[in-house]
Amino acid sequence: MSERFDCFYCRDSLQGKKYVQKEGRHCCVKCFDKICANTCIECKKPIGADSKELHFKNRYWHDTCFRCVKCYKSLVDEPFMLRENNKVWCGDCTTTEDAPKCKGCFKPIIAGDQNVEYKKMVWHKDCFTCSQCKKVIGSGSFFPKGDDFYCVSCHENKFAKTCAKCKNPITSGGLTYQEQPWHSECFICSNCKRQLGGKRFTAVEDEFYCVECYKQCVAKKCAGCKNPITAGFGRGTSVVNYEDESWHDYCFKCTRCARGLANKRFVRHDGKIYCAECPKRH
Repeated sequence: MSERFDCFYCRDSLQGKKYVQKEGRHCCVKCFDKICANTCIECKKPIGADSKELHFKNRYWHDTCFRCVKCYKSLVDEPFMLRENNKVWCGDCTTTEDAPKCKGCFKPIIAGDQNVEYKKMVWHKDCFTCSQCKKVIGSGSFFPKGDDFYCVSCHENKFAKTCAKCKNPITSGGLTYQEQPWHSECFICSNCKRQLGGKRFTAVEDEFYCVECYKQCVAKKCAGCKNPITAGFGRGTSVVNYEDESWHDYCFKCTRCARGLANKRFVRHDGKIYCAECPKRH
């Protein structure tokens, strides 16, 4: 009498039938599928004896279920990564998922893509555009304003102050005179054309003059010492005017006794100035 060859679980004979051996025990296909088969982590169904099984770190899949969760590409015999929730990813999708996202289009910036970085934010080069004209700024100059970014031209037109002389925007530097903005290169002496920023100057009928040009071209000449009367530039800020002539206050003095006559009585004789007393002594 021959030894019986039965299923460990249901005791049906396995003679001439397909069977599976697992952990030293023989079982029929029906009992294997019902009792012994591993459950596919993806579809949650048993991985039957007639199916091809893949396993990794105590997790099991049907070969047909072992696909990238993003692109659905089969990962049988392909590199893969097991990520959160036991989902498998192909190498390409893993790279894309871990890549920084463009602030403009919100798509990943893959290694090799041209990009622009600013304050821990990143854009594809072609996504970094002016908030006003929408033209690509790319790697060009720009001005941030809150959450917006402006190209040089739009920033000038929208925000920059306008020069009081040339009426063009002031993009950098500049100065202010009587609450009006000027380009440094526009605020110049009307005579010698030198820039006046940070230098002493005076204004005459909306024209500006440096000290030297004012002395030479504008200032009245003292009838006493014949030098320019440079009001506002040091000594001689007070001026005495009489008929068509002018004097420094310290030059307006008696021809004979040299007494200062500014704000005092005087007489003029033969083109000369005298105090009220000296003509009587003559």
